Amino acid sequence: MKLPETDSIRELAEFWDTHDVADFADELVEVRERVFARRGAVTVALSAGELKTLRDLAASQGVDEAALIRSWVQEKLHH
Repeated sequence: MKLPETDSIRELAEFWDTHDVADFADELVEVRERVFARRGAVTVALSAGELKTLRDLAASQGVDEAALIRSWVQEKLHH
C-alpha cells in the first residue's frame, strides 16, 4: 500500500479515515514549512434554483462549484 499522491485535503482525509499512520511510519518525512496555505473565503447566498444551475454547470465542466466560481472571479479580476 502506498501513500496517496494528492494535494486534495478531501482525498487525504478520506485516506486517513481508513488507514493508520503507524503503517506508514517508514515513509513519513517531517515537514517544517506550511503545506497548505490558508486562502480568503467569501460566502455567497444563492437561491435554490441558482445553486442547482451552478452545480449543473460545474458538473458539465468536470469541476466542483468552488472551482467554477473561482474561475469566474479570476476572469473578471484579470480582464
